[in-house]
Amino acid sequence: MELPIFPLNGAVLFPGTNLPLNIFEERYLQMVDYSLSKKRFIGMIQTNRNQELYSIGCVGKINSFSETNDGRYLISLEGTDCFKVNKEVYKDFKFRLVDAKLIKNYHNVEKLSDEKKVKLLKKYEDYAKIKKMNISLEEVKKIDISQIVKFIAMISPFKDEDKQVLLETSNLNEFYNKLLSIIEIELVGDLTNKTIN
Repeated sequence: MELPIFPLNGAVLFPGTNLPLNIFEERYLQMVDYSLSKKRFIGMIQTNRNQELYSIGCVGKINSFSETNDGRYLISLEGTDCFKVNKEVYKDFKFRLVDAKLIKNYHNVEKLSDEKKVKLLKKYEDYAKIKKMNISLEEVKKIDISQIVKFIAMISPFKDEDKQVLLETSNLNEFYNKLLSIIEIELVGDLTNKTIN
């Protein structure tokens, strides 16, 4: 499939999640117009340190759209499937297009236990305190664990590379283990820095 892409580091979309975006650059306004005239799909993808596209991103379908008085677009994308970039397609647009192949059933097969949910939320509570994140975990606790892991991956100030590793992990149990590992490494790093200083 031919897919307009929005390379935006740090903003990772996962299947089954929603991402609000404030679009103001001319090339991305054109990208949204193009998407609305087709099937409303936009590929969210990150770039590496050399500004090259990673090979895996997530397709988002525009599920809400409004235009502001100053010409910006406020959209919300719903993550549908991950995709693999086959090649970049060059056409007469200001935004970028890729030829992409959908990767079906990411994260949808396994179940995670309640024990894992409790363990993750305890670690994340410590992480949120250290990072001074203003988040109500009481509301998060009500969500299914398969959605919690994606939510945490999206909203946390992890390194772009860590978010990409999670996006490229198709097995939900492996996703959980990698997410927990990232949180634990960041906790140790923050505690070490406080001890040194």
